[in-house]
Amino acid sequence: MLDAKLAAKSHPEHQTIVKLSETVSVGGTELLIVGGPCTVESLEQMETVAEKLSAAPIQALRGGVYKPRTSPYAFQGMGIEGLEILANVSRRYGLPVVTEVMSIAQIEPVVTYADMLQIGSRNMQNFELLKAIGQAGKPVLLKRGLSATIEELMMAAEYIMSHGNPDVVLCERGIRSFDNYTRNVLDLGAVAALKQLTHLPIIVDPSHAVGKRELVAPMAKAAVACGADGLIIECHPEPEKSVSDARQALSLDAMVDLVASLRPVAAAVGRSVAEINLNSQVLSVR
Repeated sequence: MLDAKLAAKSHPEHQTIVKLSETVSVGGTELLIVGGPCTVESLEQMETVAEKLSAAPIQALRGGVYKPRTSPYAFQGMGIEGLEILANVSRRYGLPVVTEVMSIAQIEPVVTYADMLQIGSRNMQNFELLKAIGQAGKPVLLKRGLSATIEELMMAAEYIMSHGNPDVVLCERGIRSFDNYTRNVLDLGAVAALKQLTHLPIIVDPSHAVGKRELVAPMAKAAVACGADGLIIECHPEPEKSVSDARQALSLDAMVDLVASLRPVAAAVGRSVAEINLNSQVLSVR
C-alpha cells in the first residue's frame, strides 16, 4: 500500500468525514444509511420511496439513471429525465442523492443534479474516468470491483484523490466466487482491514453482495458490527415489479424495519443511527 500516499491512514485516529450536504455526512459516529431503488422508473415511484424512507429515517437517496447492464437489450436507465426526477425529490424531502456515472460524458449532467457520484464496480479501474471524477467537485462513492483486491480498491481511490478530490467513500459490494448461491461474496474482512489501512469512510452494499432480499438484513447488521461507516441498500415500492435487480430489493416497509433493527447493533459498537422526533426532524441518538 506504499503508493497510496493520499488514501492511507497516517495515524490510528486519522479519519476523514465526507459531507454529502450541509446536514448529511459519513465517517463520523452516526452511520450513513442510503436507500432507494436500483433504477429510477418514474417521479411517482421516487416520491413514494422518499416519503416512506425519510421517516425511517434514511439520510440519502439512491437511484440509477445510467445503468450498466450485462445485456444490451436490458433497460439502460432514464438519463437526464431520471436526474431531473432525483433532483425534484431531493429538494422536496431534503435528501441528498447518489447516482452512478459510467462515462466522462455523463459527469457534467450528473454533477448538475446529484450530490454524490457513484463509480460502479465495473468501472473501478476505468482510470481515465477516475481522473475526470477527481476534478468533478462532488463527493464520490467508489465501489469495489468484481474481483478487485483491497490494494487495487485503495489505488483506485488514489487516482481520484491525486486529481483533486479528497472526498472519496469506499464501498464493499461483494466479490466473485465459485459459489453462486449468493450473487457475490460479501467480504467483511476487507471492511475491517480497510478501517486499519485507510482514513476514508467505508460503507457496505449488502444488496448486490447477496442478491436475495432475505439475506440483506443479517448482512447489514454484520457490516455495522464489523465497523462499516454506513450502508447502501436497494428497496422498491413493489420489489417484484422492479425493472432491474428485483430479487434483491427490499419492500419499503422491510427497509424501515431494517433501519430500526440496526440501532442496538450500532449502539453495541459505539455508533448511532438517526432517529426521528415528533416534528419529523432528524435527530442523532445513541
